[in-house]
Amino acid sequence: MAGLKDKRGFIDKDRLDLSERKAVEYWMKRWGVTRDQLTAAHRKVGRLTKDIAAELGKRR
Repeated sequence: MAGLKDKRGFIDKDRLDLSERKAVEYWMKRWGVTRDQLTAAHRKVGRLTKDIAAELGKRR
């Protein structure tokens, strides 16, 4: 399953892996934040996108 991808290039939308460039760019664009802000929130709360969104003050 790890090799499967959807149309955006990443399959798991609930978790964010910072090594997946397309996933990071997608969430940066969707939330309107920089890579540094996204990385800081990822380190602080973990990899779940809903937790990162809450940390950044965004709603998913």
